[in-house]
Amino acid sequence: MNSEQPPPQEVNVVHPATLVHSADVVNAKTTLLELLARTGVPADEAGRLLALVEAGALTEAHGDLAAVEAGVPAGKGQRYASGWQDCARTAGDALLRRADRAVREALGPDAPPVADTAHVHPPVAGVDVARAKVAVTPLYLTFTHESDLDPEVSDEVLVAVLGTMSTAERAGYAGRLAEFAEGRRERLTLLYAEYGPGSDVSIHGRYSLLHSPSSVAVLERLVAAPAALREEWDLGELPPVWLEGLSKAWEAQPGD
Repeated sequence: MNSEQPPPQEVNVVHPATLVHSADVVNAKTTLLELLARTGVPADEAGRLLALVEAGALTEAHGDLAAVEAGVPAGKGQRYASGWQDCARTAGDALLRRADRAVREALGPDAPPVADTAHVHPPVAGVDVARAKVAVTPLYLTFTHESDLDPEVSDEVLVAVLGTMSTAERAGYAGRLAEFAEGRRERLTLLYAEYGPGSDVSIHGRYSLLHSPSSVAVLERLVAAPAALREEWDLGELPPVWLEGLSKAWEAQPGD
């Protein structure tokens, strides 16, 4: 009879001395706030950004714990497995509560919807537009190809889109765009095939915006914050027919 026990699971233990000291964290936050202030980011918006970064880190850690919960070492018995999973769930719940607190610190427990606060958002800077272009262009090219009819006011379109968001929301917009494109991939594919570059109606002025990568950003806002987008669109004096045409084309596609 083999009496050998299975080798213990290897665990990488982090010594407390190697962890970042709380004073170092405070100093890092202070430095970041000062740097952001020099670029013109208001102190309250900068604080929200840092709180959202903290919340994101905690949420990712919660995701890691989910994997730990599922990875019970083999051969330990049911009681051991139950204790392992209970500990992982308890730690995960604590992380989620801290993440929720960080989000509330960033946005406030009674934060009004974007549509009600569009007019108080900080001005859109050139770096915001450049960052949005970098995020939206590769997404656009997964659905269609570059067009010679790209509207000349694409930057103004992105200014209107970004004007619906706070500084913190702009910082996370690339991720939100990617989620939007992935979650509605089939609907977007049909839309650009029917109305985008190379389609039968591609030269119709009503659908001109579909020749610009900024159209993906506009579509995301039409879904997430339509009232705020229309307000910023009017403030930017952009062609109403572009937004109307894109809205109608989107509504004509099957999907949620």
